[in-house]
Amino acid sequence: MMNLRIQRPFTATPRRQGGAVSVLMVIALAAISMMAALALDGGHMMLNKTRLQNAVDAAALSGAKTLLEVAGAATMASSTRTAALNTLTQNANATGNTELATAVAGNPGAFATVELSSSVYGPFSYPGPANAKYVRVSVPSYRLTGFFWSFVQTLGTAGLGNKAVAAIATAGPSPTSPCDLAPLMVCGDSTKYNPAAGMFWGFQFGDLQVLKTAAGNSSPIGPGNFQLLDFGSGGSTVRDDLAGGGSVCRNVGQNVQTAPGNKVGPTSQGLNTRFGIYNGPVSASDYPPDLVTTSSTPAITYDDSVNPPVEKYKGQTVTSSGGNLTAGSNAILDYNDWRASAAACVAGSGSGCESNGVFERRMLKIVVGDCTGKQGGSTSVPVLGFGCYFVVQPMSNGGTEAQIFGQFVKECEGDNVPGPNPTSDVGPQIIQLYKTYLNGSGTPSTDS
Repeated sequence: MMNLRIQRPFTATPRRQGGAVSVLMVIALAAISMMAALALDGGHMMLNKTRLQNAVDAAALSGAKTLLEVAGAATMASSTRTAALNTLTQNANATGNTELATAVAGNPGAFATVELSSSVYGPFSYPGPANAKYVRVSVPSYRLTGFFWSFVQTLGTAGLGNKAVAAIATAGPSPTSPCDLAPLMVCGDSTKYNPAAGMFWGFQFGDLQVLKTAAGNSSPIGPGNFQLLDFGSGGSTVRDDLAGGGSVCRNVGQNVQTAPGNKVGPTSQGLNTRFGIYNGPVSASDYPPDLVTTSSTPAITYDDSVNPPVEKYKGQTVTSSGGNLTAGSNAILDYNDWRASAAACVAGSGSGCESNGVFERRMLKIVVGDCTGKQGGSTSVPVLGFGCYFVVQPMSNGGTEAQIFGQFVKECEGDNVPGPNPTSDVGPQIIQLYKTYLNGSGTPSTDS
């Protein structure tokens, strides 16, 4: 009789099971370590990317703001670069940015690149073109501390490369509908608007205009009007608005209401604060002067005895060419002179600068209206646009000499909300951030 032996199934011994578990534990621990590394290092990278981008954004805005103030000066590029790098350093030194501060410390120019361009699309370079308006600040590689980064690379993921982040930002001007309008208006011609030819409602850069007429002058709006607008309760509002304390917003296509009456006292009290002259209920603490307050002596006068009326200086008719005002052989302190002096003040190399002065206080944002068919009195006028006017001299208190003279300037600082597009027109503008476009194309950078 055959003896049958039943084969028992193979079972691992406890020792063999322990070895398998150990292998699984090693694999699991390695996976957990890699996930921890990715979580810790990834979060660290995201945090520092955000901090770096904020610092670069602020640097680009600061550079663009300074560029607006020093445009045309010999130190334009260097002043812009210095302002951008100073802002970057200040942000790096803020609380919680120790790692960024260490990277920037001592040599921000090696850490970040500052470039200028006349177009938001580029090309950007340093020192950039003479007509530059846009500033780009870039940090191509900001090396970060690696916590588990090296460990992950030893596990076969060397393709990760160095632990670093990058950032880039572009800033420049954008048109805006201003909310700090002066209560003044010039009458424009809607048929004479050709930006390509440098013509804006009949005005060209540097043209000298009467922004407010005086007693005895013919008014483009009709009898009883002196080019003042009704933005509130009479003379006190006119004084505050002309001093720079207004907050009236208007848009193209809306209407403005004229305000009959000369209002010489309130008008001169408000306007002349911009020249550091304080009479009436105004003060330097509320309304500081411009950086540069000098003007020609004697003052420009208005001859309304001829048709059309003309501005005169020392008995000679005033003419304008490219922003330069002259009267016969007499030079007049004008916008171009002010621009050069103000840029030197901003750069710290100017003389005669007001210690508490503010850039562009002598620039007024005013309505350009369609005065067609207006016959005087309080009347409603459609808004064609907004003009930037440089005030050439203080206003006289004499009723028959109470004109305000201004030169038409294509662009000036504004407020309110920026538009979506780069500036390509005329009027008040505001500095804003733009998408950064690569190689002069419409392709945005992923780091902007």
